[in-house]
Amino acid sequence: MRLENKVVLITGAGSGMGREVALLFAKEGARVVLNDLVPETVEETAQMVTQAGGAAIAIAGNVADEADVEKTVKAGVEKFGKLDTLYNNAGIMPNEDESVTTMKPDVWRRVLDVNLNGLALCCKYGIPQIIKAGGGAVVNVASFVALVGCSVPQDAYTASKGAVIALTQSLAVQFGPKGVRSNAICPGPIITPLMETLFATEAAKMLRLNRIPMGRFGQPHDVAYAALFLASDEASWINGASLVVDGGITVNYF
Repeated sequence: MRLENKVVLITGAGSGMGREVALLFAKEGARVVLNDLVPETVEETAQMVTQAGGAAIAIAGNVADEADVEKTVKAGVEKFGKLDTLYNNAGIMPNEDESVTTMKPDVWRRVLDVNLNGLALCCKYGIPQIIKAGGGAVVNVASFVALVGCSVPQDAYTASKGAVIALTQSLAVQFGPKGVRSNAICPGPIITPLMETLFATEAAKMLRLNRIPMGRFGQPHDVAYAALFLASDEASWINGASLVVDGGITVNYF
């Protein structure tokens, strides 16, 4: 198993890509510390893991709340004895997110608070534990929109994910010498409950689908297997990279 004896903290584990990663990582031998804002959904993910024979602890909390993050990391270490890998998946993409010229300031602050500040807080408390365990991996979920412009602007989300890539590179330089690899995944449009909120009409759906050379939207498992590779020892010399998983959308000129 590719993550045998590893302890992994996964944020946003209550649904979508976070849940998919939790199930796959547990199947590959990891003991998983699961965090989500919604207690019911993260508990459900933990039950799915344990029913499949894995080991999990569910901790409800807000990644944008420093006390919640500290509590989550502490509870995971107390439960499993260490932390080897941090998978920063939690994020929001509200419909109200639009151009900076029209956006409400509270929307901008809310998106940055979760997508960037929340990730930074998880690193603040998670990375010292990874170093203490002898090294490991940080995998941050960014987005393909951090790499290209978008004619349907979601500027707070885009800015937050661009900052995630920059922060990932800084972490790679800072903590690589201490045995911590930091990498980012840049997913394209993935069918999750969050993404489906953007498909108010068939036209809105096709506007995105028509840009993808592979002819389909991504599925959570497409990202989960990329994450598995980056979290595993197979990626032991990959540090500071941004892995694009988008069906080719970012290289499509037309």
